[in-house]
Amino acid sequence: MRKRSSSTSEYLAFLSAKYEVDPDRLFDALILAGESRESRCGDLSIEWRGETRDRIMFLILMGSKVVSQLSVFKEFLLEQGHPIRDFMGSEKVRRFLDKRARKSTFVPIKDLRSGMRQVSLKAKVLEIPKSNLVCTRFGNYAKVANVLIADETGSIRLCLWNEQIASISAGDTIQIENARTSTFKGERQLNIGRKGLLSSVDDSSFQLKPVLRS
Repeated sequence: MRKRSSSTSEYLAFLSAKYEVDPDRLFDALILAGESRESRCGDLSIEWRGETRDRIMFLILMGSKVVSQLSVFKEFLLEQGHPIRDFMGSEKVRRFLDKRARKSTFVPIKDLRSGMRQVSLKAKVLEIPKSNLVCTRFGNYAKVANVLIADETGSIRLCLWNEQIASISAGDTIQIENARTSTFKGERQLNIGRKGLLSSVDDSSFQLKPVLRS
């Protein structure tokens, strides 16, 4: 059973990485679809398509596009712990993420548009406002701050959470990888998801000439 479970877990971990959904939420969505015939997980919808004595067939879609049709052992859905998350570091997932990272979009801030994904850039931290305590959609409390960053072409707010806020200081040069852009209250915003990276870099050559406030 372990070999079959590992194969299923690795494939679902790959889907989680590819479609940027939390692996634990994907596992819960599969269980719910098995019980209620359908469920949602991020941009994905999951439909029950029948079952045998020991398997359940699922159809996974993004909008009207079929993402996957797969058969899952019922025993797999009873596993404890994190049967998908535990395989996020598998070779298949790492190869996919490495390939996607190499294709990341490197753009100046002035060219960022809402809805862009896989964005990488380098910028200077101008301002770190006092963080706010908010209740997330999962019912947990977290600190959030909309940090102002800029390059020579413009500025943008960068949404940071919890330990991300403490990892940088005003004046730092930071590098962001695999981020996405959105619009919040009419203002462009850069977001770093679970698969995004934020790091301070020692780059004395990165200097701001007049910063254009967006």
